[in-house]
Amino acid sequence: MVGKRKSAQRILAWAAAIAAVGAIILAAWLYAPDRPRAELEQKYPGDYRTIDGVRLRLRDTGPRDAPAVIMLHGFGASLETWEPWAQALSVGHRVIRFDLPGFGLTGADPSGDYSDARQLKILNDLMDQLEVERASIVGNSLGGRIAWNFAAVHPDRVVSLVLISPDGFASPGFDYDSPPDVPLMMQALPYVAPRSLLRTNLAAAYGRPEALTDATLTRYRDMLLAPDVRRAILARTEQTILRDPVPILARIEAPTLLLWGERDGMIPISNADDYLQHLPNATLVHLPGLGHLPFEEDPEGSLPPVESFLSAVNSPAQRETPGSR
Repeated sequence: MVGKRKSAQRILAWAAAIAAVGAIILAAWLYAPDRPRAELEQKYPGDYRTIDGVRLRLRDTGPRDAPAVIMLHGFGASLETWEPWAQALSVGHRVIRFDLPGFGLTGADPSGDYSDARQLKILNDLMDQLEVERASIVGNSLGGRIAWNFAAVHPDRVVSLVLISPDGFASPGFDYDSPPDVPLMMQALPYVAPRSLLRTNLAAAYGRPEALTDATLTRYRDMLLAPDVRRAILARTEQTILRDPVPILARIEAPTLLLWGERDGMIPISNADDYLQHLPNATLVHLPGLGHLPFEEDPEGSLPPVESFLSAVNSPAQRETPGSR
């Protein structure tokens, strides 16, 4: 009996050792260090401006005297997400897009503050520094939430809103005015970035997953591996507190275009009803077959309603309408 007990103990010890070795090998395989900033800045060029202590990477194209358009990307993205749209719109608009603090090559905010209030202040101060009095604000997902909050707080600076699958209404299981329960697994984010898992997550944002190219996947992973970005993403997630959008949306007077992919699996198009109910001047355009990132998935097919909307809100007649300024 004693011999059997010792044999079982040896087997358990052996199994534990094998498991430990396996865990070490798995951790080594998954581990992904940050990439050098200089290498990424050479690969993904941009201009830099320091706003409220944050070194923002941005691109500012188009005629300086043309109507301004500011583009705010979604969670985990960077200014490159807008490039096809930005290039087309820059013909007749001044188009400004930047990496939001905590993402891309803007990287971590030294203040450690990723609240919506902080994002609104940075956007307002960026407009001041660029000498942009008023602009149309285009935002996707997280960027959409920042955009409509900005329009409520700074109505005098917003000509119009283009909201593509905006974030803001709490999903089932989430409460307003409370920090989220961040899964323990998220604590590993600063150390790992498996390409296969990133592909799976990004493909879910496309109505047609086959439209996700290797080049796009590489760009997202490169930006995820930018210095301190993963820690910043974790900090932003832990700090996210949603406020009830209804009283905020009711204050927005700017004409608003809601653009929504009918196959959006991230924020379903049924959420558009909430915005149509509470935004006074909103119009919804459906995008058949497309998902959460129509400007990446089908930039040529998704841009025309945006061009038409911006042309209308920036027409001389609209600009001269009493109360439009």
